[in-house]
Amino acid sequence: MAQLPEVALTLGGIRPACEALNLSRASFYRRGKAKPFGPRRRSPRALAASERQAVLDTLNSEQFVDQAPAQVHAVLLENGRYLCSTRTMYRILEAHQQLKERRNQLRHPQYAKPELLATAANELWSWDITKLKGPQKWTYFYLYVILDVFSRYVVGWMLADCERATLAEQLVADTCAKQNIAPGQLLLHADRGSAMKSKVLANLLADLGVTKTHSRPHVSNDNPFSESHFKTMKYRPDFPQRFGSIEDAHAFSQEFFDWYNNRHHHSGLCFLTPAQVHYGQAETLLQCRHATLLDAYRAHPERFPNGPPRAQKLASAVWINPPKNADIDPLTKHDNIQAKTLTRGTIEQLIYQHPN
Repeated sequence: MAQLPEVALTLGGIRPACEALNLSRASFYRRGKAKPFGPRRRSPRALAASERQAVLDTLNSEQFVDQAPAQVHAVLLENGRYLCSTRTMYRILEAHQQLKERRNQLRHPQYAKPELLATAANELWSWDITKLKGPQKWTYFYLYVILDVFSRYVVGWMLADCERATLAEQLVADTCAKQNIAPGQLLLHADRGSAMKSKVLANLLADLGVTKTHSRPHVSNDNPFSESHFKTMKYRPDFPQRFGSIEDAHAFSQEFFDWYNNRHHHSGLCFLTPAQVHYGQAETLLQCRHATLLDAYRAHPERFPNGPPRAQKLASAVWINPPKNADIDPLTKHDNIQAKTLTRGTIEQLIYQHPN
């Protein structure tokens, strides 16, 4: 802006110059002034280097290391000492990067966000355990559910009266055998519950050649597909407040999983059922739907204002925590969005009504 007067002369005056530069005249005059060069003048109120070091040594002394600057300032005044103002103490601490916790304490490690990809069935499973209320207060039944992330198909489930690592080991072993899982084929994802992190299960997965991953501590959305599935179950109209017995809960679960796998048209799967996607029927059914729509278009094209219908395509990849540059189909976001809609208040209400 040192050449603003020359620009004004070239454009025929200050007003045309300001309009051409989209600049106010006040800014024109202010920026056109030459700024003085040279070192910044030191304030006469500034502390000397030795005085600043004395303040820092006092704040870090054994007597004051656990106290806030305002408290230190008050105690020093009572002892007849004045080093500086409270605000200056904060400035000195900030300059030495000690404005936060100044004690030497344990720091929690940074856990990497799991970024998991499934491009076909039986590549990535997600599993979790939820509580079902029993006949009396503080009595629960524990429902173990293993879900295929790509197809949303429940590949295995178990109902028990306790949460135990040996039961999880039995469920995982039986489910892998039923789905013919080969070594190195599967990745099993879960949260950080005691059964999920147990040594018994870890040894089994090592023997089966299954890779395991876990959610980050205290992060609720690293396992969105299992959470979304439990929400679907517990918001069903026929889901009871309590189950009279474990046989009652087992009968309900058996009926629900049959409906979910074979009759539930999932909005994240182009409204196909999980079984249709899991067992490779999706492409044939989507082509059949498209052919029906084309016949309807040929009969009444005026009823399709946007032109010929386009064929739906099932998402070719499903992510848990996709990278920022990943190409995500909008339909694959269904479970993540459904899980994230559980705000803190909603989660507390859901836990109160149907504890997970």
